[in-house]
Amino acid sequence: MMSERTLDWIEVQIHSLLDAGEMLGLLDDPHVQGAWQDGETIHLYWPSDHWSPDRLHRIRDLCRQLAGTGVPDLSVNRLAHQDWNRLWAESVKPLHVGRRLVIRPSWESVHLEPHQIEIVLDPKQAFGTGHHATTRLLLEWLEDVVQGGETLLDVGTGSGILAMAALRLGAARAVGIDHDPVAIECAREAACVNGFGSELVFQCGEMQDLDPSQSFQLVVANLDQQTLSDLAEELACRSSNRLLVSGLLSEQEREVVEVFGRAGLYPGGKREADGWLAMAFVHVQSCEGT
Repeated sequence: MMSERTLDWIEVQIHSLLDAGEMLGLLDDPHVQGAWQDGETIHLYWPSDHWSPDRLHRIRDLCRQLAGTGVPDLSVNRLAHQDWNRLWAESVKPLHVGRRLVIRPSWESVHLEPHQIEIVLDPKQAFGTGHHATTRLLLEWLEDVVQGGETLLDVGTGSGILAMAALRLGAARAVGIDHDPVAIECAREAACVNGFGSELVFQCGEMQDLDPSQSFQLVVANLDQQTLSDLAEELACRSSNRLLVSGLLSEQEREVVEVFGRAGLYPGGKREADGWLAMAFVHVQSCEGT
């Protein structure tokens, strides 16, 4: 969550529909000590001794790059150490997703109904607590498509929430892969907290680092449109049944359909929330060797 320090903290709020995970990845700043997303607001935190106007310029440049339509509203606040703790704890509450999933931070308890399942997940630098629409769309979709016994690949796993949810819903085995070592460290910690064992593997690297003979009945990828397009062929050949993708804006649907069509996949459904789009793809024909 954060180190125990007595320094003040700098909070940057970005009021935008931008994806928090993409923002944090591009920012690539090791001094960001906390981050969370509340609807259309991204909150980022720095210790005051690691803050400078240059960082604000960098954030503005990235916002302009990601939004493509100017800089969203930004605000910068100085918080006392105790206020940082209070705001952090108050900001993240148990989240009910779909019919069965409950995602909660470790400092909150919930009463579970007999049909409900929970994942304990503290927000850290790896995004994916389920609060953002792109994650929620896939969690709700997994609840509908996991029938039991499936193998799943989670590409750009982040916190590992999609892989863990799939296992809780009945999948037999899940692999999460991410090029960010911080994300993999966070995901492994969460897997341990939630009691997962050898059925869940988190691997740091790229898709080509996976065993070439491996294919998965379900593949999920919560990424931006460009990354999904770049990985279309690999995603198609890793999925033996269904591919679920998210992280798309609604207006990007046509281009994504064309890209995956060239990879031998056709649309198998879509879901939308808060201007974000998730899509399912299935094979026109099986990839050779899978």
